[in-house]
Amino acid sequence: MKPNTLNDRVRRKLLTALALTSLVAIPALAQGYPSKPLKVVVPQPPGGGFDFVGRLLADRLGKQLAQPVVVENRPGSGTLIGTDAVAKASPDGYTLLVGSISNLAINPGLYSNLPYDSLRDFEPVGLAVAYSYTLMARKDLPFSSLKDLVAHAKVNSGKLTYASAGNGSGQHVLAAALWHLAGVELVHVPYRGAQAAYQDLLGGRVDVFFDLSPTARVQVDAGTVKALAVSGSARLAAHPEVPTLNETGVAALELESWFGLFMPAKTPTDVATRLRADLAKVIASPDVIDIFRKAGGRPLALSAVDTRALVKRDVDRWTKLTRELSIKVD
Repeated sequence: MKPNTLNDRVRRKLLTALALTSLVAIPALAQGYPSKPLKVVVPQPPGGGFDFVGRLLADRLGKQLAQPVVVENRPGSGTLIGTDAVAKASPDGYTLLVGSISNLAINPGLYSNLPYDSLRDFEPVGLAVAYSYTLMARKDLPFSSLKDLVAHAKVNSGKLTYASAGNGSGQHVLAAALWHLAGVELVHVPYRGAQAAYQDLLGGRVDVFFDLSPTARVQVDAGTVKALAVSGSARLAAHPEVPTLNETGVAALELESWFGLFMPAKTPTDVATRLRADLAKVIASPDVIDIFRKAGGRPLALSAVDTRALVKRDVDRWTKLTRELSIKVD
């Protein structure tokens, strides 16, 4: 199937959903909304996958709403601080969250006292894109495959290190699950965000790092790291020579991280309807689809009902897995 044909199908799905939304009359309150700038909270530092998606959606949504949409990076405790701030924000439609599988679906299984409830405290505005992760090794690591790395780790327990963007981040949990299933022990080195992890990976001070494929691609293409595997169900068009985790035979594991915007629960229905309709237009725009695809992403076209079902499915799945693997960060 040609890429343009696939893009057209995605746009048609989104525009159909948008047309159905427009059949609902928007009350007077939404007609006066928004009357001031909006804020999109990114619960990670600048430079990573959260930030990439958040800034793109904020820029386009601001144009659609005819109001500035300001990005606020609120990192800390993995993704907890920024996510919890939005859970407790006024449900007036002016504070939104960049939500992903990491902060909304994986965290519930990691923390025994999570300060927010992903299913109770948030409502989806819309999901925009899904990305796989790429497992990278420092350039001079003497292994050319994940199988070779695991074989070395089996007889050198605790000698290799893996970076993450923080305790409880998607990079942490995916890697921890992989090493557990492969039966090896690597030392976890958490950082405050992906960029700090890259500095030590490129400097040879840490051995491997899982990161979202669009941001990992820059380093892979530059030849500054070695790509060992990708976490999705299929290989990436940008790096067709890199196998999936399942293909390596090391472990039966796959993970694709979705990203989108979420609002606090109890946001007025008319405001939520306006936000969903305008974000749907943004996500369906050809330039946004093109940007996501070029970065290795899979544009999404889901209704609010389907998004809620997806989040619940992943909360249930990853809570069960992290508890089975005894992965905890508190």
